[in-house]
Amino acid sequence: MASEIHMSDPVCLIENINEHLKVNQEALEILSAIMQPVVVVAIVGLYRTGKSYLLNRLSGKNKGFPLGSTVKSHTKGIWMWCVPHPKKPGHTLVLLDTEGLGDIEKGDNENDSWIFSLAILLSSTFVYNSMGTINQQAMDQLHYVTELTDRIKASSSPDNNYVEDSADFVSFFPAFVWTLRDFSLELKTDGEPITPDDYLELSLKLRKGTDKKSKSFNDPRLCIRKFFPKRKCFVFDRPARGKYLPHLEQLKEEDLNPDFIEQVAEFCSYILSHSSVKSLSGGITVNGPRLESLVLTYISAISSGDLPCMENAVRALAQLENSAAVEKAVAHYNQQMSQKVQLPTETLQELLDLHRDSEREAIEVFMKNSFKDVDHKFQRKLGAQLEARRDDFCEQNSKASSDCCMALLQDIFSPLEEDVKQGTFSKPGGYRLFIQKQQELKNKYYQVPRKGIQAEEVLKKYLESKEDVADSLLQTDQSLSEKEKAIEVERIKAESAEAAMKMLEEIQKKNEKMMEEKEKSYQEHVKQLTEKMERDKAQLMAEQEKTITCKLKEQELLLKEGFQNESKRLQKEIQDIQMRERSSNSTCNIL
Repeated sequence: MASEIHMSDPVCLIENINEHLKVNQEALEILSAIMQPVVVVAIVGLYRTGKSYLLNRLSGKNKGFPLGSTVKSHTKGIWMWCVPHPKKPGHTLVLLDTEGLGDIEKGDNENDSWIFSLAILLSSTFVYNSMGTINQQAMDQLHYVTELTDRIKASSSPDNNYVEDSADFVSFFPAFVWTLRDFSLELKTDGEPITPDDYLELSLKLRKGTDKKSKSFNDPRLCIRKFFPKRKCFVFDRPARGKYLPHLEQLKEEDLNPDFIEQVAEFCSYILSHSSVKSLSGGITVNGPRLESLVLTYISAISSGDLPCMENAVRALAQLENSAAVEKAVAHYNQQMSQKVQLPTETLQELLDLHRDSEREAIEVFMKNSFKDVDHKFQRKLGAQLEARRDDFCEQNSKASSDCCMALLQDIFSPLEEDVKQGTFSKPGGYRLFIQKQQELKNKYYQVPRKGIQAEEVLKKYLESKEDVADSLLQTDQSLSEKEKAIEVERIKAESAEAAMKMLEEIQKKNEKMMEEKEKSYQEHVKQLTEKMERDKAQLMAEQEKTITCKLKEQELLLKEGFQNESKRLQKEIQDIQMRERSSNSTCNIL
């Protein structure tokens, strides 16, 4: 695992050059080195509202993201600062500062909408920063939230309309935090004090009516309620007197409004304690390389004129990671086999047992590192590679056994071969003496351990290569009658036939063992896949139940407020989610 990232300053992640969004390679390289889970906090808002100051405080620094002191947006595109998470050891906090919305230099709001959408897609906590109170002007400035259905797709299916598609937004959208700067209202309603969260919820109440003005009032509120069930509000007093505001980052703590200092500390504490790790559908934890992949996929879609699609982003990420998971699993298998196997093995079963243990671990490695393996394409690829590695080890085992046995035979039988050359057995009775000596050496050969699976075949071939010598001694041995020689020839033939039959039986047994091994391998893949699918199914059901619970709560609230039509639309979304859940449960396929 890579060590913690220590960036001295933020870098631009997504450049906005001439109204075109482009990824910065330096930032991608930084992300690719972060193997820890990432908590991603993005802040969005109008230009010159103090977004950068809040992010600097979250980083624990006074300076970092530049604070603009003019009426122009200082931050262009999306800037990134990765720091060790101060409250979650082993995690990295990724802070994203976005280009100020509504910059006077822009000709239109097209890029603002994309910046807003990207901040939502990339973050686990989305902070919307504005000045003053939540009034209709503030809501109008948040019109980007009503455009999300035109900017983001959850599914790549052409059958989904935008209503069905946006129903899934809540499952992967971040937590929503609204920060109100220079807030001057007293937080009270009907004379009773209320919290900033109460104030936010009161501000999101809908207005009855079907006219254009009511629709304009309700649309952004409905979107916030629908897409962001987890929401929070913070209010901030004016940080200092007006003349000091352009130099906020240079001010000492004693020069700042004490209430403002306390409010900023409360905001930072909440964000650092409650912001969750960025995750994808199925409970997939996002680290640096995964965040890098998301950035590339989304920007590629926008650049090609398409809409960023969560399903496509996850699919592209799965292609990369599943391919890497196969490599990691095969590497683990090779490592385990090289450590455990001592060639040649005494039997084929010994090698296959070691293979099965290593294969099981390799499949576990793959299952741990893979996700969204559609049609089990990558698992099949892993299975084919493990089978090829097993066959390769079998070949290596055979060769090691053959080499070992050949060397052993040369060592044991070389004295006999020398005696033959010296004519030791070229005399009456020499043949029987030769056969006796040969049998003694065969027994000696059998007594040597760990010759491997080729012991019999190599011995058979060796003895066959010496048949001419034995036959010559037999035919020239004057102590044997012709009848005795004929009987000996038949005995040798019978022995040879028996040995050949034994070899065929061994080959058949080997083939049967390999077939059994193939079946055991298949069953191991199925077992682990079934277990993974059950875990994934449980995770998906938990996510869907969470989504449904949020929507039921909102539906109940809408019904209570008297908005029957909106409540019915939400009920339809809930039913669609439940129907898809039942459909996914009935279409799970095993290898």
